[in-house]
Amino acid sequence: MICAYDKNYLAAAQKNLARMLDYLVNDLHHPLETAWQWFLASELSARFEQGDCTVLVGLSGVELAHTVLEQAREPAPVQQPSYAYDRSPEYWTGWALAYYQWFTGLRFAEIEQAVPITEVRLLYTPYHEMDVRQFADKMNELYRAAKPETNLKALRALAGLSQSELAEQADVPVRTIQQYEQRQKDINKAQAETLLRLARTLNCNVEDLMEKVPPSISA
Repeated sequence: MICAYDKNYLAAAQKNLARMLDYLVNDLHHPLETAWQWFLASELSARFEQGDCTVLVGLSGVELAHTVLEQAREPAPVQQPSYAYDRSPEYWTGWALAYYQWFTGLRFAEIEQAVPITEVRLLYTPYHEMDVRQFADKMNELYRAAKPETNLKALRALAGLSQSELAEQADVPVRTIQQYEQRQKDINKAQAETLLRLARTLNCNVEDLMEKVPPSISA
């Protein structure tokens, strides 16, 4: 699996996203959902996802929060950040989400659409005491439940094609398409030529066909 960015930046990214949420919610008293929507709407979100080191490690969590507030046109905070010994559920939520986004390469908005941040926050107990990979396994389960269709099936439906029509136009066996859509075969392991034919027919990029969420996370 190809992760979103170099693992060397992951620990700092987790800490900073965690601190951003903790500061916005517990020091500035903004609702968690509101704070997260501000982040998703900011340009910092895309830069974070793409592994921009000036965001991942160039800004502290509090500085991230200040930039998010500025871009949301919210008043500049006067409350100074506090530093509690115990990590809050909101801190853990940001820390865990940063890991999951890094591991899958999904956009934060895609994660939010499938598993809203309020649901992620509810996973604090018991997952904050577990290995983060166990949290990621649970997130995969929730993501798949919310988005049962493969990208191939969704793109085919968007193009208004039946499986047989796609098979004919892309010169790919209809049974192969059925197996990919039913996850009986892993489209991520498909031959490059097959993916190119499907992508050309569906007018999308090869990356759009790939499944970013695996059934489970290996150690």
